Amino acid sequence: MKKRASSSSVSPIKNKRVKTQSEQPRIDHFFGSPSKVKAGAASSGSPQFIEGSSSSKGVSSKNASSQMEVIDVDALELDQTPPPASNPLKQRAELDVEPPKSLVISSAAHSENRLLSTDFLPLDSVPIDYDPDAQPSNTPLAPYSLLTHALVSLSETRSRIAIINILTNLLRTIISKHPSSLLPAVYLLSNSLGPQFIPIELGLGSSIISHSIQQISGLTSAALKRMYNTSGDPGDVAFAAKSNVRTLIPHSPLTVPYVYESLLKISRCKGQGAGKAKQKIVDKLLLAASGEEVRYLTRTLCQNLRVGAVRTSILTALARAFVLATPGHNTAVEPNIAKPLDTENITEEYKKAEGLIKQVYVKHPSYDQIIPALLEKGLDSLAERVPLAVGIPLLPMLGSPTRSLDEIYDRLRDNQFSAEFKYDGQRAQIHASRTPSGIPAVKIFSRHLEDMTSKYPDVIGLLELVFATSDNLSSFILDAEIVAIDPTTGEIQPFQKLAGRARKDVNIRDVQVAVCVYAFDLMYLNEKPLLERTFRERRDLLRSTFSPRKAPQEDSNLAYFDFVESCESEEGKSSIEEFLLKAVEQRCEGLMVKLLDSVPADETSAKRNSRTKSLPSTYEPDVRTSGWLKLKRDYIDGMSDSLDVIPIGAWHGNGRKAQWWSPVLLALWNPETGRPVALCKCMSGFSDVFYTAMRAKYSLDSDFCSKQPVWECDLGGFKPDVYFKPHEVWELRGADITESPVSVAALGMASSTRGLSLRFPRFIRVREDKSIETASSPSFLVDIWKNQQGKKTSLGGKDEGELLDAEIEESDLELSESDDFGGAD
Repeated sequence: MKKRASSSSVSPIKNKRVKTQSEQPRIDHFFGSPSKVKAGAASSGSPQFIEGSSSSKGVSSKNASSQMEVIDVDALELDQTPPPASNPLKQRAELDVEPPKSLVISSAAHSENRLLSTDFLPLDSVPIDYDPDAQPSNTPLAPYSLLTHALVSLSETRSRIAIINILTNLLRTIISKHPSSLLPAVYLLSNSLGPQFIPIELGLGSSIISHSIQQISGLTSAALKRMYNTSGDPGDVAFAAKSNVRTLIPHSPLTVPYVYESLLKISRCKGQGAGKAKQKIVDKLLLAASGEEVRYLTRTLCQNLRVGAVRTSILTALARAFVLATPGHNTAVEPNIAKPLDTENITEEYKKAEGLIKQVYVKHPSYDQIIPALLEKGLDSLAERVPLAVGIPLLPMLGSPTRSLDEIYDRLRDNQFSAEFKYDGQRAQIHASRTPSGIPAVKIFSRHLEDMTSKYPDVIGLLELVFATSDNLSSFILDAEIVAIDPTTGEIQPFQKLAGRARKDVNIRDVQVAVCVYAFDLMYLNEKPLLERTFRERRDLLRSTFSPRKAPQEDSNLAYFDFVESCESEEGKSSIEEFLLKAVEQRCEGLMVKLLDSVPADETSAKRNSRTKSLPSTYEPDVRTSGWLKLKRDYIDGMSDSLDVIPIGAWHGNGRKAQWWSPVLLALWNPETGRPVALCKCMSGFSDVFYTAMRAKYSLDSDFCSKQPVWECDLGGFKPDVYFKPHEVWELRGADITESPVSVAALGMASSTRGLSLRFPRFIRVREDKSIETASSPSFLVDIWKNQQGKKTSLGGKDEGELLDAEIEESDLELSESDDFGGAD
């Protein structure tokens, strides 16, 4: 099934003379009121004339010439050549990031004819049969039209095989012909400007982009609004608007490094005059863009490419591209390093390379180091050249959900394990190393790798104290939960207390909520990685290296430090049951059960239960293994786990809810397609305060709500009254999971004709600690569904798509705004 053809455009709008800024009405949603820009802001120079195309609804050349508008080209700095002393890599340095060695950018204007996206050969062929040298581009820097050509191809398919082939052939072409463009190309494909742990944000408001489209097209804001209401996509509007424009002054063709460099410049615009500076760069990009470049450049500026290139697909394609990068293809890889291609075992070569790159990425998720290493020596010894490193967060290990203690004992059999409190706080990955000056360098990362170091100056002070009192400690990476506590008694406080702290640039004197760092794992110690060691070994090193600092203490400005409270399986099942009750009494979410020693696969266990062929106790980044099992207090009754879902739409409420959105359509995140997939409606668990806040956030005048399906989502049989922009995660719990003819979540995974849905869903809280990419997936839902089979309650049965509009219980109305927050998983 193909998507809407990306080349479709909105019908041309009859050209009108541009009105003055004061005459332009406000445009809803994306096209907001443009900011005022002073005319002639730069020195005068040769004017650029833009006139309506003679094909636009029969406009005569005489009338067209009367509609000419003047744009000051010099004010837009159309020359892409920077001053000789400039270095775009300094943009990384200003963000406190070492610039990647492979990104050597020269923005000199090209003199050859411009290549359009339609000039390139197809990219969807089988990679083994694809010849990158046949592509017409022969410049040192990859033309942006080549990347656009790939994006057009990606937008026309939903087939994962086709997506992988397109990406593989694109990356192989860049490796072969434009190696210095590989890093910026990968970031542009990823719809990002850098690694997750580097806070780089475009910070572009809709008014800047809409004003630029008006500037280059000569159309009024009213005309742009009509076009937007028709298409619902800013990229389509920009494409249609500029298709009616021809320029009398040619522009240098855009290159991939130049576009990426320009986006970095936008992210660096701060302080007074930042809006005008950003406007200038956007104007320059859109003026130089041509054809489909306009569409995808605009989508990039809006940070919504609307193609199915997700992280897994990009890593897979990158691996396959380097497998195919042989000496005969003029690759950047050193000829004496690259090996002859074994076409007979190409599938095995692909699998090996994919496993290697994904293994490296989960331990070191930064293309800034991975891609230069690949370009230098290919896939050989990549893991040794890009290792686990202090200061670069690894993707966290995750726990598999279980329903009961009986299930835990059944999975782990007679092997020893440790049960730990699952605290309701914020998961933190703490990196620290001793500098030559003696002051430790500390970084604190969230569950999804965001840098939150400036949020916890009290934790930084604690670690400085640790280094000051430990002569044998040089570096470490530990996994922990930061929890709010009572500084007098040390008692654990609710997560809402922690959520009340400021989020960045906190002064230690302003800290009002005391916290304790509960450490539960150690992944790196004194320049040695510990991931391959058993949990028993890692825990022993953790407890022998660090000492608890419990409340109360004289220095109340510093955070406290302790190890997670635990209970060993040797103490007996009754002790574990009592420990679970104790965890609930102390405001914990439940238990984390961790295997102490790895159990290798054996023939007997493999025959008895395929799910337990092996039981690892090593630290496995970004993996849910049987070595870590989680048992939440909510698991004991009802569904075996809560779900992290994404609100993507809603209906108009009835009765007393008429002023609000109710019910709300919720979705899972499908990592295979890179978009949300509808799961169920929900109208239970919301307070009146939450309903009011939600209606204000998702108003039709906002950028988060639309009457048209603007954002890419798989809706199945659901047809909401309004559509929400997928951008936040809610926690949801229900009675059980059932098959549904309306939902398309997990379609084909549990049933060939039906998806899965949730019966009697109930909202728990907003998960501000999660991004939509970390929401629950269809495969996670299927795992829960399989676990509940044979354990149906009287509420069982098939979901026919109807929703009971149950009255809100009194307890629901007592919820306050603090329920909008949630802890780490």
